[in-house]
Amino acid sequence: MDRVAVATFVWASNMSESSETQPGTVREAQDRFIETWGRMGSAWGISRTMAEVHALLYITGESMCTDDVMERLNISRGNASMTLRGLTDWGIVHRQHKRGDRKEYFQAEMDIWTMFKTIARERKKRELDPVVASLFEVRDMTGDTRLAKKNGADPAELKAHNDRLDEMLNFVSTLDKLSAGVLNKEGSGLRKALSLLGKFS
Repeated sequence: MDRVAVATFVWASNMSESSETQPGTVREAQDRFIETWGRMGSAWGISRTMAEVHALLYITGESMCTDDVMERLNISRGNASMTLRGLTDWGIVHRQHKRGDRKEYFQAEMDIWTMFKTIARERKKRELDPVVASLFEVRDMTGDTRLAKKNGADPAELKAHNDRLDEMLNFVSTLDKLSAGVLNKEGSGLRKALSLLGKFS
């Protein structure tokens, strides 16, 4: 091979390598998005792996099987399977089947409004609703003032305690009703609410 041919071969090899690693490629941008989404998920109290798997499915826009997810994110089969099942339970990833392929594939919810509404609704159901239920249980403990006084409770202290709880419960109940309207499955409450807030910013 003469010098010109060698130089051409080396140049072509360098161009091929740089096209795969240079900043700004789609693959690099996807990886950065996955990393950023994973950090945000951790800040929200969500498993980093769960956030990264969801980010992968969303940003690629592709349906992937467990093997695809394992290879791209370098995670174990057990971790990938458990995470995909969790995302499916949340409703932001959907199962798909391809004709002639026995593997199970997963596709992220691609409508951004539906996705965030589903996440908010699930977080409310899993985190906020149990707290609200516990607050009402606490209020019921001193709901019968006659019984509480009979058990030795100071009337003034009891009234102050119940007044504070009632004020908090009224506030929480108002937020609960508001969120029920914003996060309903059928309507576009979230979009309308954020559009309204945007007018005041």
